[in-house]
Amino acid sequence: MTILPLIEAEGQLRELARRVEAGERITLTLDGKPVIELVPPEKPKEAASLPGLEAFRAYKREKGIDRFFTYIAEDFDDPLPEDFLITPLPPLDGEK
Repeated sequence: MTILPLIEAEGQLRELARRVEAGERITLTLDGKPVIELVPPEKPKEAASLPGLEAFRAYKREKGIDRFFTYIAEDFDDPLPEDFLITPLPPLDGEK
């Protein structure tokens, strides 16, 4: 790990970025105290390797919910009618 005073790093950002990209960790200091740590980004995990993802997909298929939102009506974002909040909702099954 490289330790570098911030004042020295000010004109070297591109070079420091290349070094970090190559895997080096660089700590920048201000008045002798570490204030910034430049580290390579973590590599994202593949979606298929996440634990439980395949089990979750199987559960959705089993329950028949794996196809939610496969169709969205063209007018889904049209304005609602003016009486939308005034009109009572229809009764649920089994209610009077």
